[in-house]
Amino acid sequence: MPYASNGAATGSTSTRHALRSGAVSIASASTSEREAFLAALTENELAALPYLFDFWALDHQLPPEGDWRTWVILGGRGAGKTRAGAEWIRDKVEGSRPLQAGSARRVALVGETYDQVRDVMIEGESGILRCSPPDRRPVWKATQRKLIWPNGAEAQAFSAHDFEAMRGPQFDAAWLDELAKWRNAEEAWDMLQFCLRLGELPQAVVTTTPKNIPVLKDVLGRASTVTTHAATEANRANLARGFLTEVMARYGGTRMGRQELEGLLLEDIDGAFWTTPVLDALRVDVLPEFDRIVIGVDPAVSSGGAADETGIVVVGAVTRGAPRDWRAWVLEDASVSAASPSEWAQAVASAYARWDADRVVAEGNQGGDMIEAVLRQVAPDVSYRKVTARRGKAARAEPVAALYEQGRIRHRRGLGTLEDQMCRMTVGGYRGTGSPDRVDALVWALWAALLDPDRTRSGPRMRQL
Repeated sequence: MPYASNGAATGSTSTRHALRSGAVSIASASTSEREAFLAALTENELAALPYLFDFWALDHQLPPEGDWRTWVILGGRGAGKTRAGAEWIRDKVEGSRPLQAGSARRVALVGETYDQVRDVMIEGESGILRCSPPDRRPVWKATQRKLIWPNGAEAQAFSAHDFEAMRGPQFDAAWLDELAKWRNAEEAWDMLQFCLRLGELPQAVVTTTPKNIPVLKDVLGRASTVTTHAATEANRANLARGFLTEVMARYGGTRMGRQELEGLLLEDIDGAFWTTPVLDALRVDVLPEFDRIVIGVDPAVSSGGAADETGIVVVGAVTRGAPRDWRAWVLEDASVSAASPSEWAQAVASAYARWDADRVVAEGNQGGDMIEAVLRQVAPDVSYRKVTARRGKAARAEPVAALYEQGRIRHRRGLGTLEDQMCRMTVGGYRGTGSPDRVDALVWALWAALLDPDRTRSGPRMRQL
């Protein structure tokens, strides 16, 4: 409920929603309109405004409705996860006035270490102490590892490393920060569940940048879990100038960037040909002079909203010396979801011109000669070769995966979506949704650049794909 710094309530829950709904219009209003809005507020309302998180919060920072057990906030670095966790704790423990009780009286604050609980969750820039108004600010009892509010509510700090310390205490709310990086995540999570046994609906909020760990996947898969999500970009207004520009230049479009900046849960599948650590080690910024540039295409055979993507991947090759010494660089993933064949053909032609490519190689199992006909309508002079797949996608990918194992392939930045598909391709087939069109295009491009028997006759003859 809104309140002023002197403890006087400034309205009901409906007032908070009215303020929240007006936030966007006020933010986009003229200077005179904003000044008029602020002038209409009382002194107490002005004092309270900075502490009314509902008014300022981003959508992903507000708890979903319903009787959920766990709320997981997945976000990129700096997306405002910590602030959301701190404000949720405030909302649970604070009443309408400083000495009135909230819905929670006993809270667990769990981080990877005690120091991180103190430095981030409690005393940090977005921690509980910084977010609390003066008349409701709790006191940190360092020797007891407890926060104590004026209304008697308490929060106790715990370390995931020392998860056995959670035996005995009981709570009606908990906040867990950066669960995905805890060394003892599963043990600490399990121990906390036995502690959440007070009140009518004990709840926990988890604020974390996602990582592919079993306990997080298990929590996300539960019917009692709700989630919100945001990329780092969503909190741009509260980040240092130049931060986003710098990190996006370095990590944008990489799998690390998709995890750390976009806040996406990336899965490495058991038995996959490629993994995140392997692909991250291939990243390069400096390119050589290429002897040959090839574009691999896996055309969508249907069009419209339900059609698969057309995979379009550009590869540059250095083919000096014996074929076993040839190397290739994956330069661009230009794949598209095209509404018509002419649209993907235009995307291929644009990539061909952009890279001054030497050849387009496209799988023609289903499209046949139509693929070349469509492409030539857009770019008559493209050097084109139709290839026919004689084996399944996984079998075709296997010899290309061997090139990676031999250290003969490198990747430019900006290939995150392609790399996601690569990490789901296994000997038993593709373990993702839809079709691995980008991987198929990659396979054809690298095959044409390094494995095509017509180009490697001086060496061992390679089996057809």
